[in-house]
Amino acid sequence: MKSRGVFIAACLTTSTLLLAACGSADAGDDGPVTLKFQALSDQPAAIAATESIVEDWNTANPDVQVEIVPAGWDGVYDKLITQFNGGAAPDVIHYEAASIVSFARDGYLADLTDLMSEERRADIPEGILDSVTVDDQVIAYPTELQSYVVFANRTLLEDAGVEIPTGDTMTWDELREIAQATTEGDVYGLGWGLSSPTAAFMSLAPGFGGSYITGTGEDADVTVGEGEMALPELVHAMAYDDESILPVTLTQSGSEAIASFYAGQTAMTVQGSYQAANIAKDAPKDLDWVALPPLAGPEGPQQAANPQTLSVNIDSEHVEESAEFIEFFTQTEHLAALNEADALIPATTSAQEALTEKLGDENGWSTILASGQNFTAAPYLFADSYAQWKDTVATPAYQRYLAQETDETELADQLTSGWDEITQ
Repeated sequence: MKSRGVFIAACLTTSTLLLAACGSADAGDDGPVTLKFQALSDQPAAIAATESIVEDWNTANPDVQVEIVPAGWDGVYDKLITQFNGGAAPDVIHYEAASIVSFARDGYLADLTDLMSEERRADIPEGILDSVTVDDQVIAYPTELQSYVVFANRTLLEDAGVEIPTGDTMTWDELREIAQATTEGDVYGLGWGLSSPTAAFMSLAPGFGGSYITGTGEDADVTVGEGEMALPELVHAMAYDDESILPVTLTQSGSEAIASFYAGQTAMTVQGSYQAANIAKDAPKDLDWVALPPLAGPEGPQQAANPQTLSVNIDSEHVEESAEFIEFFTQTEHLAALNEADALIPATTSAQEALTEKLGDENGWSTILASGQNFTAAPYLFADSYAQWKDTVATPAYQRYLAQETDETELADQLTSGWDEITQ
């Protein structure tokens, strides 16, 4: 990280007198400390859950009051750049792991390593904690995650003589077999919205032993081998050899592809786990649906973690108070309530367990939450050129491959040579 971050972080570890010299201030005679919390939640239930947590904090901490600054997800990266450069960034910053690494390396985020309690550290699965650790510094608390889940039309599976998978995991071979068995007439076994496939392929690659990225920062490189090619090749085979994937869904978003699932055109659909709440609300009343066990590749059911996060502005006058608020925000009952509202997976084991106990099998929750222990660190989070490569190289290359405009060899070459071109 830049020297400015190292200096301020060191300053924060000294006495209260030196802490004040770094820019922090007591409530003193001027009334309570006020922390600005820039929150991105845009769903009514999640907004209400966030407001409830903040209200509880403010009631319990009259000397440190938190003010929510609603922001929304659109354009937040550019907004944060402007705020940091202008010295106007909030104290507490809500974002995601994939987007905060560059801010951390540029020295804009406080090192929370010594401010995170041992209780919280032990409660966060290793793969998730790794996703918010940059250069051995914890630069955020993870809060919420999504996984990729297979939702199935129970009636269509049973009519095809398919036994509904149970157990802790389901293999990709099983998924392929079920898709073949349920493809008949106007019905396809699977619908998968892959108009922007890079995130899905990279998130699910760890189950096949794929990582894509080696090294970090400016030294990161892309490697495309058997583990990285396994899932794209499988999707291609299902689409064109088996003809068990509804073709139009390959060019649709996940939300667009779910319509064919509602209409009974597809027996299964791969979606972000948060879609469970939407299916429960929007699906036809006669759709008997079920969330199938987490998908496991040869290396297991791992998926790359990209959690939503809460970080602290290193230039905040109240870094310690901000960290204390985040500790409060990520308590078990709070994360469970927030993730229930957002239909996401809590970033702590205790909150996952609490939500499982509360909701049971309702709307596939137990299956979805079970995947919360399968997250692993995503190497792409720590590669400086990943975002540019994803948008300008990987996504177009995958789209051409899924449209049968290129083959496996050309795809692998385009992914690696494209990285070389943008990093030279």
